[in-house]
Amino acid sequence: MIRLATSADLPFITSIYDAILDQEESGPVYTNWQRGKYPTEETARQALEAITLYVGEDRNAVWGVVNLNGEQLPEYSVIPWSIPAAECQVGVIHTLCIHPAQAGRGHAREMVAFCEAEFRRQGKTVIRLDTWEHNVPANRLYPSLGYRYAGVTEFFFQGFVRENLNCYEKAL
Repeated sequence: MIRLATSADLPFITSIYDAILDQEESGPVYTNWQRGKYPTEETARQALEAITLYVGEDRNAVWGVVNLNGEQLPEYSVIPWSIPAAECQVGVIHTLCIHPAQAGRGHAREMVAFCEAEFRRQGKTVIRLDTWEHNVPANRLYPSLGYRYAGVTEFFFQGFVRENLNCYEKAL
């Protein structure tokens, strides 16, 4: 089940962020996140307060989290989107992540399908997202689900890290 997050979910959400960062210390690195800077409990709290934070859970165990809103980062303006923002209602997927212990079970696909359904319910006509250029799983997942690679550009994310992010879009 995927549902709106509650304040009771914040420790579980933070544990997902930490587990991903812990795994990256000894294994492959798929994010350019920095512990204590992004993502944090405060990141999740802000999305919770905006009522845009969702969690996936099975038997009361949270396995994933995503922030869904219409906020396009300033760098999106240089991406050659196929559908100009002025001609559509844009929904943006932010910080979709699955707990590493739950990887490989189809949860990412389930979460993306939920995002699409939720954005349709909200009247959005296009989904946009970005992911780090070295995030191999995400850069395989989105095209396999019908997302079009729209381009790459350098982002100055959260004002502390410069990184190249691949951008994807899908018409709903």
